[in-house]
Amino acid sequence: MMTASGSLLRSLLRRPLALDVNDLDLGRRGFAPASPQAQPALDAAVRSFATGYNAALTQEPDELAFTRLDPGLRGFAFEGAAMSTALLDLLAGTRGRRLHALHNGAGQHYPHLIHVGVGWAYARMRLRPWTGIRSGHRLLRWLAWDGWGFHQAFFRPVPVFSGRVERAAQGPVLPIRDQGVGRALWFYAGAEPDRIAGTIAGFPPNRRADLWAGIGLAASYTGAQSADVLDRLLETSTDYHEHLAQGSAFAAKAHDLSGGVTPQVAAAVRALTGAEPQTAAGWTDEALHAVPDGRVTSHDYEGWRARIRHAWTLHTGGVTR
Repeated sequence: MMTASGSLLRSLLRRPLALDVNDLDLGRRGFAPASPQAQPALDAAVRSFATGYNAALTQEPDELAFTRLDPGLRGFAFEGAAMSTALLDLLAGTRGRRLHALHNGAGQHYPHLIHVGVGWAYARMRLRPWTGIRSGHRLLRWLAWDGWGFHQAFFRPVPVFSGRVERAAQGPVLPIRDQGVGRALWFYAGAEPDRIAGTIAGFPPNRRADLWAGIGLAASYTGAQSADVLDRLLETSTDYHEHLAQGSAFAAKAHDLSGGVTPQVAAAVRALTGAEPQTAAGWTDEALHAVPDGRVTSHDYEGWRARIRHAWTLHTGGVTR
């Protein structure tokens, strides 16, 4: 239950922290226009994020349900809610009490999105995850760096897509951060394969795979593009199909947990993995068996991703379609 002092603090912070959805408008931010088919889906994702972010500033974590949103969009709302909830915890010094309540209550079926949303908060505060907050799944907490990367690319696209990396994200967390950058690129490039491939080609070769993993995640989670566009996406990512599939498997698992596997999402997962969504989601679970007990390092997280890619290879024999 929120204390009187906590409620007062939240009230004082509500206005300065609130997001104007117009400030997130993709066109106003200079992002490339998408096709008439894809643009509504991308815009709806951004609006849903803002809805969740602002709702968590005015409501208790256990009051958040977002039942007015389509099931496929609720994950974006919980991602936004996690960002503002983490910001409140960091500013109030509550060690993650609100975030814990969100993660274990209303958002319990959206753990991937909540951990990503926390990363947005840390990037906004210019703090390394998980400074000041005791919460999070021992493996999925590394997804905060994915959220960090998305935040930086969304709000600072020119330097980020030119290859610049924040000092805090250099080192072993860079691959995770770059997956988030890849997710943001899906929006920045208007979900258009040639634009995506052209941008990724400007990065050093050792960073391209993680960017493609983010593309696979975003393409599958949004379900924004048609089959023919996804075919072109595969054609432009010739050497990175296993990374597209790994990202797509992440999206399949996230939607499977929340029950939000729409026909569009299912079609995208099939296109990028050659498997049904439940099968692709299962790869992420099977890969968990080798994660050691106790403290999980970024190396362990990368091992998890590698085993998902290996599962895709076994499933398809290395053939995408």
